[in-house]
Amino acid sequence: MRPSLRQLLPRAVLIAAFITTIGVYWSGLSGGFLFDDYPNIVENHGVQPKDVSVPSLVRAALSSPSSEFKRPLASLSFAANYLASGLDPYAMKLTNLVIHLLNGLLVFVLVRRLMGAVTVGAPATFSGNASRENVATEVAPTKDSGDRAGVVAALVAAGWMLLPINLTAVVYVVQRMESMANLFVLLGLIGYVHGRERMLAASGSALGGLALCVASLALGTVLGLMAKETAVMLPLYALLVEAIVFRFRAPTGSPRRVDRGVAALFVLLLAVPLLVGLAWLLPGLFRASRWATRDFTLVTRLLSEARIVADYIPWTIFPTPGALSFYHDDFPISTGLLSPWTTLASMALLAGLAVLAWWLRRRQPLVALGISLFLGCHLLTGTVLPLELIYEHRNYFASLGLMLAVIPYLAAPAQAHPLALPRYTLLGGLLLSWAALTALTAHAWGNPLRLAEDLASRAPQSPRAQYELGRTYIIYSHYKPDSPFTRLAYAPLERAAALPKSSILPEQALIFMNARMHLPLKDAWWDSMIAKLKAHPPGVQDESSLGALTQCVRSGRCDLPTDRMMSAFMAALDHPNPRPRLLATYGDYAWNVLDDHALGERVTRDAVAAAPGEPAYRITLIRMLAAQGRKADAEQALQQLQTLNIGGRLNSSLDELRAMLGRL
Repeated sequence: MRPSLRQLLPRAVLIAAFITTIGVYWSGLSGGFLFDDYPNIVENHGVQPKDVSVPSLVRAALSSPSSEFKRPLASLSFAANYLASGLDPYAMKLTNLVIHLLNGLLVFVLVRRLMGAVTVGAPATFSGNASRENVATEVAPTKDSGDRAGVVAALVAAGWMLLPINLTAVVYVVQRMESMANLFVLLGLIGYVHGRERMLAASGSALGGLALCVASLALGTVLGLMAKETAVMLPLYALLVEAIVFRFRAPTGSPRRVDRGVAALFVLLLAVPLLVGLAWLLPGLFRASRWATRDFTLVTRLLSEARIVADYIPWTIFPTPGALSFYHDDFPISTGLLSPWTTLASMALLAGLAVLAWWLRRRQPLVALGISLFLGCHLLTGTVLPLELIYEHRNYFASLGLMLAVIPYLAAPAQAHPLALPRYTLLGGLLLSWAALTALTAHAWGNPLRLAEDLASRAPQSPRAQYELGRTYIIYSHYKPDSPFTRLAYAPLERAAALPKSSILPEQALIFMNARMHLPLKDAWWDSMIAKLKAHPPGVQDESSLGALTQCVRSGRCDLPTDRMMSAFMAALDHPNPRPRLLATYGDYAWNVLDDHALGERVTRDAVAAAPGEPAYRITLIRMLAAQGRKADAEQALQQLQTLNIGGRLNSSLDELRAMLGRL
């Protein structure tokens, strides 16, 4: 029997959403790499394998510098892109778009199932006086209600795919980590909902359904964690679905009201891992060294995140170009409940939303679930972990919660809620505005210079945005003093250097540019850089800056004054517990530029001691020992390196080192 036009409508809406999403993003696929793409992909030779051998793939899987957990699935996907098309950002962004569309399909499936579960559970969900017998005799949803749920689910998927706040998960290559992790989160939630439906169905298998719930959450979490740690929130999301939609109901015919198997599932997969994780994390969170490279403390971070999470709501539903500026390092940190006053107001708003979700859990379960998922998502990245304060991609899953809370209400039929025409008009306007802003922003991302200028205009007080504009001008100058781009580069870089909370990246870029073009170096640039290194422990960007200057000197492209470089290194190393990357960079400078082999070896040994699991520092040490003719010491260090050869990932390096030692 052929499906009716009404039955085809959900598919038509979903297909239209896919086509629109592809069209909106297409111009953004032709852009270049940006920001964290460089350390994770462009400069990370581990994800640039020469072949598909097991050692090469293991090396790729364990090469991420972003996390102690290495995010192997995401890294392997970058390696697969490299094997297919090299360092082509277009192919990598196209892969991101495919993942985003797959996630959109999963959002559709999940929301449709949730709406079906809410409909089936309506007597128990909306009526506090409903008897247990009523639950046992619930009637399946009608065909019309199922078709309507399909359309609403398609609209939720469409809105979510078109949201401007989710753009970076597509055109910012490295954030495939986020979208891939949520691919498994969505699959896990779909499996969990299906398992619970099987448990509650009169003809279903309670044991089989419970097994599906356990497998979905366990596999979804583990596989998601291999892309990014945010997937650890999957069991919490499932708990929220359970508490609001299924309410721990036991299968039909069970003598108990609460399903003990489901309760035990969350003890096993959520409570126990949570306690273990807190025991592992909490001691370090109260050490001052953990926050040394940040310009906020644990307390000021919590205060600031209240404002940030509150801001994410209008950024998602009513976004503006100025709000979605990608770089948010110009955000003023909260120093007290009333400094600024929006801190306390934001905390009250978030608390009010939590209370509202609790109050609506039976009256409007989808709205309650959406609010809960949004708030729950930010419990990981918006609380005690010493991460950077703001990133738009942290809303990739959280925005689904807001879509679930808003779109079903706006798309509800007239008999369910009044004011149908204004609601439908608002929904249409939101979808059009989201598509338009995403398309405009994606167009900017399609050209590096256009993007740099666009982001600098969106965030004029952002040091990173101004630095990136200057850096882009330098790239376009091709290091020619008479290029118009050379003249354009100075103003944004000097503006970035003068802005509060700026790293030494702008000073490094100015020094690097003039040194490469054999132009004079201003003392003010050196003074500013050294003063910043003295004032605060160096962060990742500061370490990268010193590394870039070191590489420029050792390659012979830059003639930098030794006394200034040494002052910069001493200022950076004067802080307690210097990080291994900084030590390794100083060791490189001492060995190759100062020609002080004793100092270079000693500092490199310090780097090895600070990061014993990092092979790169050990490889450098072995080369230093071999260059000094100390074969026995080098062979001993080589044996220690071999213990890190997991899956043969260091085979090529080990063979090269053995050959080098064999020639001694």
